Amino acid sequence: MTPVGNEPGLADRVLGGWLGRIAGNMLGKPVEQGDQWTHDRIDRYLRRAGALPLTDYLPEPAADDDGPPLRPEWRQCVRGRIHGSCRDDDIDYAILGLDLLETHGFGFSTEQVGDLWLLRLPYLQTFTAERAAYRNLANGLKPPLTATYDNPYQEWIGALIRADVHGWTSPGLPRRAAALARRDAVLSHTGNGVYGAMWAAAMVAAAFTAPTVRHAVDEALAVIPASSRLARTVRRVTSLHSTRLSWEDTLSTVAAETAGLGWIHTVPNAAVLTAGLLYGDGDFTRTIALTVRGGLDTDSNGATAGSVAGVLNGAAAIPTQWTAPLEDTVRTAVFGFDGVRISELAERTLRLVGADVA
Repeated sequence: MTPVGNEPGLADRVLGGWLGRIAGNMLGKPVEQGDQWTHDRIDRYLRRAGALPLTDYLPEPAADDDGPPLRPEWRQCVRGRIHGSCRDDDIDYAILGLDLLETHGFGFSTEQVGDLWLLRLPYLQTFTAERAAYRNLANGLKPPLTATYDNPYQEWIGALIRADVHGWTSPGLPRRAAALARRDAVLSHTGNGVYGAMWAAAMVAAAFTAPTVRHAVDEALAVIPASSRLARTVRRVTSLHSTRLSWEDTLSTVAAETAGLGWIHTVPNAAVLTAGLLYGDGDFTRTIALTVRGGLDTDSNGATAGSVAGVLNGAAAIPTQWTAPLEDTVRTAVFGFDGVRISELAERTLRLVGADVA
């Protein structure tokens, strides 16, 4: 694949990636509890609110709604109430990844990733594998032991949500993006957890030059072991899509095949994400809506789907109902970045494009 370099339109695509990630994250955040907010329950909620098809942020719950409770932050994340992005780890790690590349360059080490976590990221804003790795770092352990010692979450989705910045800074270079994401991921993950990060970074990078979203998915598959469960599951979704099976039936089929892994594991979430991307077919709104409606880790999947679709379409093509409420502002737990402008993050990302890997 040919790298993009600093071709015209690149700035719009990088900004599209940031805006898409934040919008997709915000869309999925109120229902981020995959063991309760299943696909069926999300659609029931939307149907009762008259919000199907989903074309905007989630509506407020009806007064008599008897479904599971929304996330405590829901009042800042539903349509009509959004004034800038909510704080969320899916966005914190994108910002932290940008800071990593600005501070240490593309030759960063896994140890430097850990050092930056300790410096910039509050412990109580980490979860699952990241919290285990953070604790191990604080206790003096070094990678890769930070990922394996007393960490039952090694194949969960945490490393995947950290990967986008490596794709944004490697436009048209999915293998380079995957290599950078792997170096980051092994701080806290192993196996399919690491492959998920590599796959996501490669897919974002490929989206800069891919003619269709299917091409980006296929390019990303090429960077992970073909025999891994992640690769087999993504291929399964692509094959079902190719047979023209409905989105709902594809979700049901793959959910049955990945049952038992849990709602935060990388593999079932990659299936939901792949289905959202393929059946969304490049349309930004349809992509993030289907992905979030698919359930599981809704805000993480929505964020990655939004990033890929945002890069494919560019910021100017993202409908304003998604971007205007963000007010070009990000709330974050990363020290020194709270209140930063989304446009500034995109500009800083763009300045890193074209730098050589050490």
